[in-house]
Amino acid sequence: MKAFECRLCGTCCYGKGGIVVKDEEARRIAGYLRLSEAAFRDRYCETLHGRTYLKCGDDGYCIFFDREKMCLIHPVKPARCTLWPFFPANVKDPQAWELAKDACPGISRECTHEEFVAQARIEAPQAFTEPLVEPLEPKP
Repeated sequence: MKAFECRLCGTCCYGKGGIVVKDEEARRIAGYLRLSEAAFRDRYCETLHGRTYLKCGDDGYCIFFDREKMCLIHPVKPARCTLWPFFPANVKDPQAWELAKDACPGISRECTHEEFVAQARIEAPQAFTEPLVEPLEPKP
């Protein structure tokens, strides 16, 4: 039994302000969509608190989530999307993991936090080494 197996339900695609897009990701997604980076940012992104985020549609889901086709940018989706649910907080903190487990139907209700962490070490080793977002630059 896997601790996590994606159910393609889109629950993780719901909610405003959760998907930070790094510069290299913006360039990659823009290329995939055959847009200039500026056009991609203008049409699909918003800047909040010094960071660039993917916009949400009127339904509250990521602008690239389609209920039938699922993720429209799946081959080039941001690292944050790829990493879910193996976020650093979820692998380090059993309480954060419990909250994620309540939110995500793909996380097994029978698995232990240790089993979840073991799967993360195999499938998402970056959860142990990389920050999800870059630190904000101090304002001069």
